[in-house]
Amino acid sequence: MSRPALAHRLGAEFLGTFWLVFSGCGSAVFAAHVMHKTDPVDMGIGFVGVALAFGLTVLTMAYAVGHVSGGHFNPAVTLGLTAARRFEVKDVLPYIGTQVVAGLVAGGALYAIASGQPGFAADKGFAANGYGTQSPGGYSMTAVFLCELLCTMFFLYIILGATDDRAPKGFAPIAIGLGLTLIHLISIPVSNTSVNPARSTAVAFFQGGDVVAQQWLFWVAPILGAVIAGATYAALTGVDRSHLDLAGEAERAAAAAAEDATRRA
Repeated sequence: MSRPALAHRLGAEFLGTFWLVFSGCGSAVFAAHVMHKTDPVDMGIGFVGVALAFGLTVLTMAYAVGHVSGGHFNPAVTLGLTAARRFEVKDVLPYIGTQVVAGLVAGGALYAIASGQPGFAADKGFAANGYGTQSPGGYSMTAVFLCELLCTMFFLYIILGATDDRAPKGFAPIAIGLGLTLIHLISIPVSNTSVNPARSTAVAFFQGGDVVAQQWLFWVAPILGAVIAGATYAALTGVDRSHLDLAGEAERAAAAAAEDATRRA
């Protein structure tokens, strides 16, 4: 069995990124605050529910299509894995382009559904990320930048560690999904949590206003954090991949997986 063709891998990335934005941002738009029709009770899922929703999107799609594309669903993850020599440079732009398009399609689907509610106005809040007046807690640009950088950096450390050859097999999506949940629990009040440029872009242009001009931060900070993690993981863990032929390694990994499947059959 050879490695899946690029078109198949991009299809998997599209599905995974769409699901992440649709379900994660959808939980914030539709379910974070839901008032009871007759009693003054908020029946919404709140910050904790939204954090769990984002984690579950990654967990479910990592198991569903991660074996096809690697389960990036995030431009920062793609670039962080490239810096760690876990991903080929030639496929970076197709992956990122697919992730951004999938996010925008999911954002459009959310907008279409939300528009069916009387009184809906995206400019009042559409799960967008921001700083200053656009931050849920009013955090400054510097604070949001640092938070996004650190959270994405540790997210990549979790991904790189959980998918390391020395790590227990089959549990990586659980660690990664729970890691993303924890990141949201920390940073929703600060930035509404991005750690994913495609997720930020997906809803920003539907909300409009100041959040569009602030999108630069939610590209620069997550990517910088991811690349720092990718570039330093080997030094921290003692695994040097600088000598590897990534294309050849991918083919050997696919062949090994096919051989293992044959033995089990």
